[in-house]
Amino acid sequence: MKQSYVYILKCSDNSYYTGVTSNLNKRMFQHQSGFYKDCYTYKRRPLELVYKCEFTDITFAIGIEKQIKKWSRAKKEALIAGEYDKLPDLAKKDFSK
Repeated sequence: MKQSYVYILKCSDNSYYTGVTSNLNKRMFQHQSGFYKDCYTYKRRPLELVYKCEFTDITFAIGIEKQIKKWSRAKKEALIAGEYDKLPDLAKKDFSK
């Protein structure tokens, strides 16, 4: 089975970029070298790979990537830190306002 990866990069401006690929080494090279000039990461290099997760189903990986892209910075940082128990609480909204 072909592996797919969902990954998060920390950019030089401290923002995060979430992506999906079937060849992580090649994609990292493309990001670091500025291969795609229109890519979000082009002007935010150097980049640091801070999270990756492996999948055997590219369709599922794409779904996870789309989910993570919608997450708050705090939730992404909990994922990156491996603090999985915090993820459900970070998904809750405060409706008391």
